Amino acid sequence: MLEAPRKASSNEVPVLDLSDWLDGGNPAQLIEQLKHACTKTGFFYVSGHGVPQQVIDDVFEATRRYFSLPDDERMVDLMDERFRRGFMPYGINQHAGFKPDLKESYEFGIDLPLDDPDVAAGRPLHGPNQWSEQAPWLQPAAEAYLEHTMRLGKDLLRLFALSLEQDEEFFLQWCQKPMVQSRLFHYPKQDAPDEKELGVAPHTDYGMVTILTQDPIGGLELCKRDGEWISAPFVPGTFVINLGDMFKIWTNDLFVSTPHRVVNRTGKERYSIPTFFNLDYDTPVACLDNCQSADNPPRHAPIKSGDYLVKRFREVQKYKG
Repeated sequence: MLEAPRKASSNEVPVLDLSDWLDGGNPAQLIEQLKHACTKTGFFYVSGHGVPQQVIDDVFEATRRYFSLPDDERMVDLMDERFRRGFMPYGINQHAGFKPDLKESYEFGIDLPLDDPDVAAGRPLHGPNQWSEQAPWLQPAAEAYLEHTMRLGKDLLRLFALSLEQDEEFFLQWCQKPMVQSRLFHYPKQDAPDEKELGVAPHTDYGMVTILTQDPIGGLELCKRDGEWISAPFVPGTFVINLGDMFKIWTNDLFVSTPHRVVNRTGKERYSIPTFFNLDYDTPVACLDNCQSADNPPRHAPIKSGDYLVKRFREVQKYKG
């Protein structure tokens, strides 16, 4: 049985209050807090984020209702690989050395029509959402949640740019058609977690920023730089934010993503809803000039945002549509 880790301290996973900055205040102190979090654990909470609690409550209620539907009704909504929209059953995601993740999900993102040039050209991760006919109440709750977390994601990108001594709009120049997706996650009861069968096996996120809201059950655990696992418990009124792998390329390993996992130790069903905020498909991800020097040359080759994401998805998913 996997031993439960201790709770993270407020220094390890701090709470950053965005309210004063979003109201026009000076971001200097917030920037220093962000730098500390990104160089130490790559995880932090945000409060004062402006997302209405009713929006969060509504999408959690819709999530619980959806995953209480019979299996055969949800399988009608099965996701295809090209658009990555719809229902993903148990057993699809599997990380090397572990059993398949013990979770199921429903995925949606920026809704693009079939005649959109990128969709018509077959560009991966671009396309229309697939809404369940069995759950007409799901779409309005999910779309409201996505709209608000997209706005929060853009605010965070502004703050990240300032923390890296860039113009505030630096990352937003690659948000003309960003690859943003939300996932409704359901984790079943697991009374005695197996070291090889977890809600989500240890991994790092692939892209830029993950914005997560979790239910009071918790279950998110992260690995510190020294190898110790700690838990990031539920904190009312906050989102959990973590870095994706692309930040290590932009910053030459100054801001680095952190391995994390989900372990449901409660004997209860668990729900969480992340929004993965990624930049435009053709974004040239490369080391920033001020993060390199003659003595510290770039450690990672430049990549195209979308190609990298598609490659990483295919490494862990057995289902090919």
